[in-house]
Amino acid sequence: GILMDRELTMRNQVNSVCQSTFYYLKNISRIRKFLTRSATESLIHALISSRLDYGNSLLTGIPSFLIKRLQSVQNAAAHVIFKRSKFDHITPLLMELHWLPVHCRIRFKVLVLVYKALHGLAPSYLRDLIQVYTPSRSLRSSDDLLLRIPRSRLVSCGDRSFSCTAPRLWNSLPRDVRLSSSLSAFKSSLKRSEEHTS
Repeated sequence: GILMDRELTMRNQVNSVCQSTFYYLKNISRIRKFLTRSATESLIHALISSRLDYGNSLLTGIPSFLIKRLQSVQNAAAHVIFKRSKFDHITPLLMELHWLPVHCRIRFKVLVLVYKALHGLAPSYLRDLIQVYTPSRSLRSSDDLLLRIPRSRLVSCGDRSFSCTAPRLWNSLPRDVRLSSSLSAFKSSLKRSEEHTS
């Protein structure tokens, strides 16, 4: 269900997601006055958020104008839930819904995959793409669960690959988040961290 192009710009995928989600949003907005907020949120989650999040780890490093297009979908969804005009400020609405912005959701997905890979909760092929950094001599950072960042030959695509992007994002996390004791604890700490940086 992911549309790829030769240059891996992901433009076709973003266009497809925006087209389908705006179609559903238009229909939901038509019946919004008959729905409770809770019912509207459930519809938005099922028909909009699920499409924004599907395969979104592949969108790492795409141009900002494509991220903005996806963000406009999320903004429109929040406006529908709160029955607000598209001109109303969006940040308070997203905060009340506890929604991370699209670029943070992408980063969140990649980092959850890394945590799962490091703890045997993901397919082995993902684990094979990352390598724990082991210093040549004993250092204070030895127990920080840092990852080795490989060199990439292709800036356009290579730097966006999981094996390059994942270690960079992982190493930028606070130590206590990286060393979370469980997946649920990691997700909670990561979301709080992303909310502070978004």
